[in-house]
Amino acid sequence: MSAGSQKDNWRDTILAGLANYIDAGSIVAGSAALALWQEHYKLSNDFIGLIGAFGPNAIGAGVGAYIGGRLCDKLGRKKIYQWDMLVYAVGMAMLVFAFAPWMIVVGFLIVGLAVGADIPASWSLIAEQAPDDRRGKHSGVAQVLWYLGPVVVLLLSLALTSLGELGARIVFAHLLVIALGLTFLRSRMKESERWEAAQAEGVAKLPVSTLFQPKYLASILGLVGMYGFWNLWAGTNGFFFPYILRTVGAATQTQSVAIQALSFAIGMVSIGLIFMRYADKVNQRTLFAISAVIQVIGMALLAVFPLTIPIAILYVFLLQFGGGFGAQSFFQLWSSEMFPTMLRSTAQGLCFAIVRISLGIFSFFVPMLSATGFTTLAWILTGFLVISGLIGTLWAPRNEGKSLEQLEAERQAA
Repeated sequence: MSAGSQKDNWRDTILAGLANYIDAGSIVAGSAALALWQEHYKLSNDFIGLIGAFGPNAIGAGVGAYIGGRLCDKLGRKKIYQWDMLVYAVGMAMLVFAFAPWMIVVGFLIVGLAVGADIPASWSLIAEQAPDDRRGKHSGVAQVLWYLGPVVVLLLSLALTSLGELGARIVFAHLLVIALGLTFLRSRMKESERWEAAQAEGVAKLPVSTLFQPKYLASILGLVGMYGFWNLWAGTNGFFFPYILRTVGAATQTQSVAIQALSFAIGMVSIGLIFMRYADKVNQRTLFAISAVIQVIGMALLAVFPLTIPIAILYVFLLQFGGGFGAQSFFQLWSSEMFPTMLRSTAQGLCFAIVRISLGIFSFFVPMLSATGFTTLAWILTGFLVISGLIGTLWAPRNEGKSLEQLEAERQAA
């Protein structure tokens, strides 16, 4: 498929990329609702921790990603990314109408599995349908939607705060409606031409063990190391960011939500102005390295200087602006490019599973780390970003402007 003969299919990119909106939206909506349910049902902190670990933010999504990714390579992208939204809708409906703790547990688990399954299917479809010289640009759209999910959910939650539990159910309901709409709209999308071509060429029976060949294993280790350590920072950020807001005086709910929504908006601007504009044109290793340096500086500010309003604002700007064209955006792009078509979603699902499951396990230790003191935790998180930056910079591929077929031919020749 030559780049010159390809056209931008933004409709399908957006429909596939809405998986990111639902993923991030589910995480933020869940964190808000769990606090309300904990108070209503007198749930223990350990019980809440288990729900969080097995939901869309961690283990549930990881398991779903691997299972969905494998099925996606076997059955096709369309079957998975269309029907998994119905599974998601079932889980979300249980949360909308939950009247007992068991419904909350089951609902979050189903949502996590469905969100995870949709990620490799959607990311593979975006990469395989995008023009070769605009693959990064199309991947960036999905990342913008990932940042948009929390913004909408945060603003909705703020507007509905006075309704308590009912407000949380309405937020969940909007995600349920989107999932049902996606099921209908995605039914009109076509299957990936690259997947169909690979099926026709008889290469469909590549065993999973192929991924453990040195050329593919190196990509898996690079992706998991780069994104995994970054994700440990991102996952822990949710615990200590409220502390930052309280410490600098933004103690009201309105101020807190406004600052968090602004932080995600900065990330969206960064993706649009930097990642989508340059990822297909410039040295991707250099772009990633710049992002990593910006984020490390931003995190180190909290470890070195007293926590004041100017430092907190600078931290938010540097972490979100740097993050927009950094680890998460490149993880989606590179994980779509580094593997053969019939193992693309499997590999993405495997990498995503390792990262999210690791985050789920690590989340049990976050309270203990937090007890060591804010400065110590800030240094630990700075270390995570340094490790992520070093791995990504040393390993980063040079894929800009190349077709997926060209990239695979280069790996076969290596």
